[in-house]
Amino acid sequence: MQNTQTLIFPVTGMTCASCAASVESMIGAQKGVDKAEVNYASQSVKVAFHPDIIQPAAFQKAVQSVGYDLILDTENGKLLQEEAQRSSYQLLKTKITWAGILTVPVVLIGMFWMELPYANYIMMALTAPVLFLFGRNFFIGAWKQAGHGKANMDTLVALSTGIAFLFSVFNTLDPGFWHSRGLHPHVYFEAAAVVIVFIMLGKLLEERAKSNTSSAIKKLIGLQPKTVQLITTEGERETAISDVQIGDQILVRSGEKIPVDGLLYEGNSFVDESMISGEPVAVEKKAGSPVFAGTINQKGSFRFTAEKVGGGTLLAQIIQMVQDAQGSKAPVQKLVDKIAGIFVPVVIGIAIVTFAIWQIFGGQYAFTQGLLAMVTVLVIACPCALGLATPTAIMVGMGKGAENGILIKDAEALELGHKVNAIILDKTGTITEGKPVVTDLFWSESIVDKDTLQVIFAEMEKQSEHPLADAIVTYLQKGTSIPLRISSFESLTGLGVEAKYEGNLYQAGSHKLVDERKLSTPADLQTRIEGLLAQAKTVIYFGNQKEVLAIAAITDRIKENSAKAVAALKSQGIEVYMLTGDNSVTAAAIAKQAGIDHYQADVLPSGKADFVKALQAKGKTVAMIGDGINDSQALAQADVSIAMGKGSDIAMDVAKMTLVSSDLLQVPKALKFSKLTVQTIRQNLFWAFIYNLIGIPLAAGILYPINGFLLNPMIAGAAMALSSVSVVSNSLRLKLAKLN
Repeated sequence: MQNTQTLIFPVTGMTCASCAASVESMIGAQKGVDKAEVNYASQSVKVAFHPDIIQPAAFQKAVQSVGYDLILDTENGKLLQEEAQRSSYQLLKTKITWAGILTVPVVLIGMFWMELPYANYIMMALTAPVLFLFGRNFFIGAWKQAGHGKANMDTLVALSTGIAFLFSVFNTLDPGFWHSRGLHPHVYFEAAAVVIVFIMLGKLLEERAKSNTSSAIKKLIGLQPKTVQLITTEGERETAISDVQIGDQILVRSGEKIPVDGLLYEGNSFVDESMISGEPVAVEKKAGSPVFAGTINQKGSFRFTAEKVGGGTLLAQIIQMVQDAQGSKAPVQKLVDKIAGIFVPVVIGIAIVTFAIWQIFGGQYAFTQGLLAMVTVLVIACPCALGLATPTAIMVGMGKGAENGILIKDAEALELGHKVNAIILDKTGTITEGKPVVTDLFWSESIVDKDTLQVIFAEMEKQSEHPLADAIVTYLQKGTSIPLRISSFESLTGLGVEAKYEGNLYQAGSHKLVDERKLSTPADLQTRIEGLLAQAKTVIYFGNQKEVLAIAAITDRIKENSAKAVAALKSQGIEVYMLTGDNSVTAAAIAKQAGIDHYQADVLPSGKADFVKALQAKGKTVAMIGDGINDSQALAQADVSIAMGKGSDIAMDVAKMTLVSSDLLQVPKALKFSKLTVQTIRQNLFWAFIYNLIGIPLAAGILYPINGFLLNPMIAGAAMALSSVSVVSNSLRLKLAKLN
């Protein structure tokens, strides 16, 4: 099978949703392209293609032929696009200023001073540069589109203002044509000029609003410092972050941002990792601790070895995930794109029908008013609001999620999130901490020298290779440590360990060791053991040759917020299930602590995916939350998949959402802001459709037979600009939403 490559390219020159449809279809039609997806809000295109058949230069050539451009530099593409957008924003401001200066006298003459000598000639002279100098992009764009049999917003603007201007020029140069027929020749220079100015002003406001929606990515990119202090054989040297290689040694001083991911080897400090974990408390770092790009060193300086640089760092992956998500299309957006694609030709058809109806039923001023109505229909009907409705809400929603430590991989997850009515939780690492800890240590009441025995127990476990040994050592070393040496250490496969101290034999291990060596258990400890086993805790026994001296209880402790999160999900009417590969006693104990009613134990990885399918077969919209490789199959099967940020890379690759802090309380938040985003999309689409449903008939003159009302093209231009701005502003309201 031929290999495919997926790249995202910034696009310049797009001004409306139909432009996006044009770019998409031009690239999509190229041989060797599997899929092209344009995101109008982020001004980018995601292309899946076969590099052995086609190269990106061909995409650029295709879009240039219809009046747009692609930035092929994938490394600095965003920066180049931002530069291009800044310069085009400044140019647009300049054009609007000059077009506005020329348009004001045209409007004043057209409305108040029509009796002025040569009024029509003055207006014609002032309007021509507004249209064909400052507004020439509309005409150039429309011409290029027409060459490919396509139409977009430029087509509507160029047709409406061009027809109004040419009609007015004819009436100015040959007024006798109308006078001989008993009609007064009207001119619409002010309408043509004002429409151009209003539409350019709408674009300016839209560009400004759109730059706000991508501020989350700019904030994330801003977390990474531009230079680093490299430690070389000659000493310290400041170098650009782009030059850092894996294995380089880097110095980080107090208050500095950590430039790349790595492993600390000298010094210690506290690091603010809130951008990754969402936790406000700084994390202690010492030799062997991992450090992450973008986090802030608070106290003390340290040295570390670079392990992940450039696009490999956790921060870079977070940025990429947010960008991919903002560039992905929600299912509703695909429908909207289809509508936007046929919108312009339909509007042109409506405009022609409007003109024809006026010719039949318009009476004395049929031609003039029919022409005016046709121009107004072309001006008011703009697909921009429609095209911006979904992507702007998605972009702001993604950014809001990233700020709250919820990373969303694609728009579909955001759109489906609010429909979730069943959630499956993995136990280990999701509901629980994912690492064993000692919760209790009990000594026999007959013990006298507890301190020495505790050190013997710790020394034996230090030499053990059992996965639970570390938990015991960590717990036992909290107290004061007396230096002593044990001898004759031996690991007993499947049982535990044994060693000697001052000639006496000591043993530590499971209940199998106690049974095998026939150790007696004091009554006080026996009662404790029964209680601990009922709580599904693992009991480790420590004894001498004759009897058990102490017991340590180990468990994978439930996370602090797990029970609260389950209660919050239940209050939203969501069924919560727990699946685990652990035994039924442990599963029952954890489910009880977390407040989960439905659970299954001894479940294999494939069984988790089957359980998801079974719930889906019952008509449920299922969310799966996991953190391990064993969850990846079920995550892929679920409608909405959520991975824990501290879990495996594979789980995060498969999942559509990632909770950076691994806190289950983020799940109700994620579902809530999914709901808010979908509500915003619906509001945006409602207003965009309503605007066109009301605006087009009004522009066509539907009220004229009733009360003589005919919409002025100037007002239509203002309304069109306002519709786009209102949609973007409504999306930006999401930034203020409270998720708690």
